[in-house]
Amino acid sequence: MLKIDDIHTYYGESYVLQGISLEVGEGSVVAILGRNGMGKTTLIRSIVGFTPPRRGRIFFKSIDITRIPSYKIVRMNMGLVPQGRRIFPSLSVLENLRVGAREQNKGANSWNEERIYEIFPVLQTRRYHKGDQLSGGEQQMLAIARALMTNPELLLMDEPVEGLAPLLIKAIGETILQLKESGLSILLVEQNLPFAIAISDYTHVLGKGEIVYSSTPDELWQNEEVKTQYLGI
Repeated sequence: MLKIDDIHTYYGESYVLQGISLEVGEGSVVAILGRNGMGKTTLIRSIVGFTPPRRGRIFFKSIDITRIPSYKIVRMNMGLVPQGRRIFPSLSVLENLRVGAREQNKGANSWNEERIYEIFPVLQTRRYHKGDQLSGGEQQMLAIARALMTNPELLLMDEPVEGLAPLLIKAIGETILQLKESGLSILLVEQNLPFAIAISDYTHVLGKGEIVYSSTPDELWQNEEVKTQYLGI
């Protein structure tokens, strides 16, 4: 579904991503872990085209998207749940959902308002409330729901449980597992190690713009050296 081949990304002269390569298989969840400032969000920005890499290539469904504008990448069925939620505060829940809505010929698997409310019933209850009237957890649910309304085949999630209470983290984790079971491919950027371990199929650890460790979730959980040195645990 996604292949990243030796990308190097800069902010001006600041060298951030220093040769990242990874793959996300169809229907799998791949987690990117690391401390703040290691390049996790820059990786997401590089994939979606906000900050294209200077070197290397990115393939989505075997198509080279390295130099394609962001709006065209999204139209290819890539969804984004950005860090900080970025919902529209002056729009209602319903309006936020409809802003992202894109019709697809997927039959029962197509994401629409009815299906969104099945997995996020609180959004139906709050559908006429403005975005800035929602709690942090409700805003995060709305950010995920808005991305799903684009009917993505690949979902990029940047710190989806940042700042949430444990019960909400559990609920978001259960939702991601439901999405995985539906066949959706997910690239998850996260600092919460137990959360990422519980829902991912494979993990990569970033350190100063490079992948310093890759393994199954169980292998990462058992590796005390990597957790201490690169994740601060």
